[in-house]
Amino acid sequence: MQTKLIIFDFDGTLADTREIIIRTNQDLMRLKGYPIPSDQAIVDTIGLPLEECFLAMFPDFPRHELPEWVVAYREIFENLTHTLTPTLFPEVRETLEQLYRKGYKLSVASSRGSKSLRSLLRNMGIADIICYALGKEDVTIAKPDPFPVLKTLEDLHISSEDALVVGDMPVDILMGVRAGVRTGGVSYGNSTRDELLAAGADFVIDKFSELTAQLEQ
Repeated sequence: MQTKLIIFDFDGTLADTREIIIRTNQDLMRLKGYPIPSDQAIVDTIGLPLEECFLAMFPDFPRHELPEWVVAYREIFENLTHTLTPTLFPEVRETLEQLYRKGYKLSVASSRGSKSLRSLLRNMGIADIICYALGKEDVTIAKPDPFPVLKTLEDLHISSEDALVVGDMPVDILMGVRAGVRTGGVSYGNSTRDELLAAGADFVIDKFSELTAQLEQ
């Protein structure tokens, strides 16, 4: 088996966005007069589309207000980037560049808004080595459904046995497993090693650079 394509999650896998996501949610709840969720309650929703995040934290949330909340969230997030600038995790840039030079196709499948995702990829200086990126508006069904992976495979003409999904949340792992793709978890993101393995991860790495060794096995 020779991996040709690696499909990465973005938040919590490539980029450390935990603090800004927590702050954005908390500022939004204050603005809307809602109870402030705990940091962990917010972290548990990372990887889901925004609408599902709000519904997970507030099951009785009025659905007709979801579009307005999404707009407000994105405005708050954008404003916070000036003081809480998201950054790549250690070793991510160097490892991605190394993998790119070796001929791997590198892509991203994220539940983040497509405009925000592409902007962050550019700002972080890795857009040129990411050959394909899917955000929320680019898919009809989000993680943990396999659709984002299946769409990526189809559009890039890669078979499932030649691909690998790497993410930090169980929804990332489930997305890959359901698409019949090998999966790897990262323990430095927003989930534990046990949670990732329970979701079906074939391996879990503690540092991003360890991915290179996994690809050689």
